[in-house]
Amino acid sequence: MHPTHAASSQPAANAPSLAQAPIGVFDSGIGGLSVLQALRTALPHEDFVYVADSAHAPYGERDDACIARRAQAIALHLRQNHRAKALVVACNTASAAAAHTLRKAHPGWPIVAIEPALKPAALRTRTGRVGVLATRGTLGSPKYAALRAAVLQAHPAVHFSEQACDGLAAAIEHWASSGDGDLARALLAQYLRQLGALGDAPEAIDTLALGCTHYPLIGPQIQRRVPVGVALIDAGVPVARQTQRVLHATGLLRDAADAADAEKRAGQLTLLATGTDARALQAAANRWLERATAGSGGDCGVQTCPELA
Repeated sequence: MHPTHAASSQPAANAPSLAQAPIGVFDSGIGGLSVLQALRTALPHEDFVYVADSAHAPYGERDDACIARRAQAIALHLRQNHRAKALVVACNTASAAAAHTLRKAHPGWPIVAIEPALKPAALRTRTGRVGVLATRGTLGSPKYAALRAAVLQAHPAVHFSEQACDGLAAAIEHWASSGDGDLARALLAQYLRQLGALGDAPEAIDTLALGCTHYPLIGPQIQRRVPVGVALIDAGVPVARQTQRVLHATGLLRDAADAADAEKRAGQLTLLATGTDARALQAAANRWLERATAGSGGDCGVQTCPELA
């Protein structure tokens, strides 16, 4: 998996103060927290502003034009209101539908977009069978088709079995806010059955690519429902590594700009939810984010952002 990006090629042009600015991250809801966790692990001295577009979740059930409008509105908010030095699109559906328009609208602004981890899954499989769990919007996108074709060209013996998981992202959001995971568990069981045989037998799927950032949040539940040895692959760590590379190349890496301060300072985190209801994001952050508040184990208070609703 190669997370794509756009960035200036002139590191010296970036003022040192810009390196102190936060990194913007957004998703349709809580799913991007799985990417945010990987980012904070790889870049512990960086500040992050995370936007959960809860008022319009899930993106996988919206058309491309709507998703592109939402992505542009959130990108502008992060850039203008928070001086974000870079943007991570922590949503596969938004990356497929809007990454190209974001780059056109913001030339020179580092943008890292996620994509399903087909390449690492193809490298990991031993049976040659990879299952892909993703939203219908991701699986139906030209970007996914191009990625799939490129991976198959490099690994012609691999077979991908795709499963559109309608409603699963929304069910995970509901689980986070209410504590009721019955629907998410039922949908997960249904979609795993529909994928076919799982395991290490010939012709069985031995690797699952989690093509929606919500799904790693229930990784333990997925792992319990598949045979021992079936690998779960997601794109959080590759995206974090790519973000680190991009910031270094553009002179925007915080610890590169101020190493002495970086050694002492843990990054700060701001969590924003669009609309007026922040319960799902708050509950999800408390449950799934390590270091919920930088430098402590306490809650990180979520702010609502009704102007983005």
